[in-house]
Amino acid sequence: MANTMDTPKQELVANAQAQMQSKFSIPERSVREKLAITSRVLYDGGHDSGLAGQITARGPEPGTYYTQRLGLGFDEISASNILLVNEDLEVLEGHGMPNPANRFHSWVYRARSDVQCIVHTHPLYVASLSMLETPLVVSHMDNCTLYDDCAFLQEWPGVPVGNEEGDIISRALGDKRAILLAHHGMLVAATSIEEACVLSLQFERTARMQLLAMAAGDIKPIKPELGREAHDWILKPRRSQIGFEYYARKALAQHPDVLR
Repeated sequence: MANTMDTPKQELVANAQAQMQSKFSIPERSVREKLAITSRVLYDGGHDSGLAGQITARGPEPGTYYTQRLGLGFDEISASNILLVNEDLEVLEGHGMPNPANRFHSWVYRARSDVQCIVHTHPLYVASLSMLETPLVVSHMDNCTLYDDCAFLQEWPGVPVGNEEGDIISRALGDKRAILLAHHGMLVAATSIEEACVLSLQFERTARMQLLAMAAGDIKPIKPELGREAHDWILKPRRSQIGFEYYARKALAQHPDVLR
């Protein structure tokens, strides 16, 4: 005999959230391990564009962050070759040099105390959409992680190795979790590495769906209140952790060297 058929939606949501906290065991992983896993997950998810793109996470001291070593693709990142750098991109731990374009990450971290991880990549469908100088359109439930949470920079300010680009991009991002950069790519500024990973994968899928839908007709909008509801539900921290672990299992099976 069912006991919940008349239970209000709000109560069902609360019950589901409580169960997600109690029913799932999340492995303990270091920042370096999470960044390495995310790099491999993103590579497998279509975020492969040679040496372009960066992933960073805040370091142990203010003004420091972890990032990958220049010269390595996302498919080559492992926990042992992650660097710790300061805002001047000086290496504090590790060997090699960071991507000079990491400079604009410092601007985002300075502007947003809530941001713990930044992913910037040039995946195929996002990059293709960026050439049209049109914002990302969220019109499907799965993509609502980005509903009213993706900014748009319509003009390309050039290669982001200067402070000017950092100022422009951080201002355009505002308080959003993501931004589509015209003639460039995407950026995700998330509250955790796990959230950054799943949002980045969804960003590329959303762009792909948008291009497919635009080729078939006019995209119809969803109701704002439903978009916001889905956004808040899917982006619960525990859901991001559970989703990340799914992708982590796949990455660890496919890339056994990732944690070396």
